[in-house]
Amino acid sequence: MVSEPEYRRGRSVFAALHVHLVFVTKYRKGALTDEMLTTCEQVMRSVCDDFGSRLVEFDGEGDHVHLLIDYPPTIQVSKLVNSLKGVSARRLRDQYREWVNRHSMNGHLWSPSYFAASCGGAPISIIRQYIEQQRRPPRAPGRPKSMR
Repeated sequence: MVSEPEYRRGRSVFAALHVHLVFVTKYRKGALTDEMLTTCEQVMRSVCDDFGSRLVEFDGEGDHVHLLIDYPPTIQVSKLVNSLKGVSARRLRDQYREWVNRHSMNGHLWSPSYFAASCGGAPISIIRQYIEQQRRPPRAPGRPKSMR
């Protein structure tokens, strides 16, 4: 568990920036399964890597996901959010097309809004613990199979 933040150093900056993000499914429909959350985590980790960021913690429930991200000061959180939501929605729609179409509205997976909070005041370990305690939906016999 991380107790001390890792500082990023640049030519004229010394920073430790973390953001707690929450994305909610469209109309709070419980469209996410455990398998989909695992795929979503992999996709979001890859997007974070592309932005020079690090996905510190990820978890969620059937209708929302929590992310704790360590990001450099050169990144705009809104652009990171747009990529995270856009890429994950496309990949989940491609991989679980029938399931997403049945459980989403008009082909949209995520609500257009999101929650973002900077994590400067709370210890990162407390935020990680909160995200770890999210309950994933149970594996059901009718869970979606990957289309790939």
